[in-house]
Formats: sequence, C-alpha cells, structure tokens
Amino acid sequence: MRALLKSACRCVLVAVVHFASGGKGLGAPNDEPYPPSSSKKGLQVQMVDDALALGVKHAALNFNFAQLMDPLGDTNNPAWESGGKTYRFRREYLAALDQQIRPMSDRGVIVSLILLNYVSGDPEVRRVLQHPAYDAGCPNGLSAFNTSTSEARGWLQAAVGFLAERWSRPDSSHGRVWNWIVGNEVNSHWFWSNMGRVGMEAFADDYLRAVRIVHGAVREHSRHGRVYVSLEHHWNLRYPGGDERQAFPGRAFLDYFARRAREGGDFDWNVAFHPYPENLFNPRTWNDASATPDWRTTARITFRNLDQLIAYLQQPELRFDGKVRRVILSEQGFHSPEGPDGETVQAAAYCYAWKKVSALPGIDAFILHRHVDHSQEGGLNLGLWRRQPGSIATPGERKRIYDVFLKADSADADAAFEFALPVIGITHWAQIR
Repeated sequence: MRALLKSACRCVLVAVVHFASGGKGLGAPNDEPYPPSSSKKGLQVQMVDDALALGVKHAALNFNFAQLMDPLGDTNNPAWESGGKTYRFRREYLAALDQQIRPMSDRGVIVSLILLNYVSGDPEVRRVLQHPAYDAGCPNGLSAFNTSTSEARGWLQAAVGFLAERWSRPDSSHGRVWNWIVGNEVNSHWFWSNMGRVGMEAFADDYLRAVRIVHGAVREHSRHGRVYVSLEHHWNLRYPGGDERQAFPGRAFLDYFARRAREGGDFDWNVAFHPYPENLFNPRTWNDASATPDWRTTARITFRNLDQLIAYLQQPELRFDGKVRRVILSEQGFHSPEGPDGETVQAAAYCYAWKKVSALPGIDAFILHRHVDHSQEGGLNLGLWRRQPGSIATPGERKRIYDVFLKADSADADAAFEFALPVIGITHWAQIR
C-alpha cells in the first residue's frame, strides 16, 4: 500500500495485558500445519481471476477494521461472544472478503491479511478504534491500533478472534487465511500507523500490545497461523521525510520491540518486510548505493542487500524457541518510468529481485505491489497492468513485467528473463550481487 509519498501522549499501561479468552464456538485451535508452497511468487491482489491465471502462490489483501466494526449492534450482522460481551461485525464487508479469499485459498494460495486501522467517518467506530493520540494532520488517515482502554482492547481481541475463527476452519465456506500482518510500515508510524508525534520506545510499547492481542486471538483458533510486524526499508536511518518523533530506523525499532517482547514473555512474531529500491522512482535496485553488505551499518535494506535482513535475524536473542523468525516480503514493487525503456527496466528489476529472493533461504514469499497502476500513488506506476486513462486503477493494457511475472516460477523463466541481463549489466545470473 503506497499513498502519495512516503507531542506525544504516552499511555501508561502494563507491558503485558491478559484477556479473558472465549469466543463464540471456541474449541481446540485448528491444528492444521502451516502449508508448504511450491513457489515464493505472490501479489497484492486486485483481480482474483487474473491472479489465479498468473499462478500466484501467495496473496495479500488489505483489511480495513473501520469497515468491519458495528458498535451499534445491528442484529442483522453476525454476533461474536468474547469476554462476556457480544460484538457484531458487518455482514457485507465480510462477504466481500470471502469472495476474494475463498477462490484463492481453495486453489492452494497462502493468503495474508494486512490489518489496517483507517480512521472512520462514524464517531462510534472512531471511539473504539482510533488511537487517542492520533493526529488528524497525518497524511494517510491510518491510526495506530487503540489499546488504551479495556473496551478498545476488547473490540480488537474480539474482531481478530472472530476473523481467525471464520478463516481458520478446515471445512470453511469462507476460505482460509494464514498470515496476519499487524499494521503497515510501523517504523514510519506518522505516515502509516499514526499515534501523534511520539518517541520510538513509546510507539513500540504501544504497538507491541496490539501485536500481542492479535497473536493471542489468532492462536485461539489456529495453532500455526502466523502473525507479522511490518517494516519499511530504512534500516540504520529513519525515513528522511519524518523527524525522530515520526519515523524510526527499522533496526533500532526491531531491536527494542524484540527486547520488550522477551521481557513480557516472548512469542512467535514474524517479520513482513518491504525492500523497495532506495529511490522508489528508480527501479534499478541493483545500483542502490545506500544498501551495503553489513546489517550493522547499512542505511537501507533493499533487494540489493536483502541477505542482511536474514543475517540480522540469525542472532540468538532474536530467535524464538531457537528458530529464526519467518520473513515474508509483503509489499514492494518497481516503478515503470516514462520513456521507451521504462517498462523494460521495470521488468528487469523484477527479474533481478526474483533471482535474489529465490536463492535466499529464510524468505517464504515475495508479494509484489501492485496489480494495476494506481493514480493516487504520487506518480508511481508499480503495476503489472497499466490503468485506463482517467481511471484510478481500472486495468487497461498489460505491461512487459506481466509476462515476466507469469513465467517467473516456470520452466520458461530463463528464456523470459534473458532480456534483463544486459539491462542489469551482467552476462549471467551468478554475477548478481
């Protein structure tokens, strides 16, 4: 998810909050093991039929809590019992998600939900969802999760429990979700998970509470479903568009988050990372000067030095039960610049990234953003499809990257990728850095 371009109130709460379990219909969690996948190829899906025709094995969908919650309790909406209270969730929104999730999960696609807290126009929804320190001057209308009151925590736990039960049944008519990504690019929180102007530690403590709640709710219904924290590519520096109370270096944030999680009782959180090129308008990520080969000092982690994320996570103190945290690349893409070579360079960048990710153990999925060029991404054209002129994201014509993406995990991949070698400046794929 990309929009245009990329005085704190610190709530005093106990680091670990325990909640009464017990959603309606709760039995033993589904013990189905996490599914293997034949490929890392994934897409943030706009058109389900086209995604399946492309052979995706992983799909990410944005999930908007503001469209789910029904605090007024319309009895036509499904009910859920949690902590001795009844909660209701909007039937139409759930049905629309079912229509996306089930066709893909029925075909073996591993589905990830990106859990987003958009600010609602409904004051009752805002009351239970919007973080009390949210600043309406932020650019994208995305709030941090509200864990400041028992009512707000109850809504978050109930909502995720309801969703996890709905999309974790082995025989469900609704489909299957395996991955639950909590928020978006939270190390640049002002832009993507806003709780006002706040320091890193206060934000990370607040975010950790939300991640714990989501993890606990998922675990009640799926023993092997995975929960992820979301980070963008600034690693040892913060996003230059924000100050120290708006954005944080990803490494410092993750170091602190992991330490606080251990202090409160560690759990199996994982990492959803976004290794965009250092300049989002330049797809030539193989030239990223700020992506250097040492996680201790590199400014950014992009596709050029993606192995450094895995090296960082190998540290014993970052593991859970001795195992390295799982990684998915849940959002990243390549701009097609204007000009005769723009779509060729975009497609070559995907080839480069695919070769890097395919050879790198520890990364489970490479989920491309986006399906169709979008008019409201600040001039970025990241899609497999061009959009129709005058539309926001109505698909028009396929771009060159479409064929490359289609064939990436097939026997035809080498032939489809051959054009990219001179674009990157190499003669064979073993030369990529």
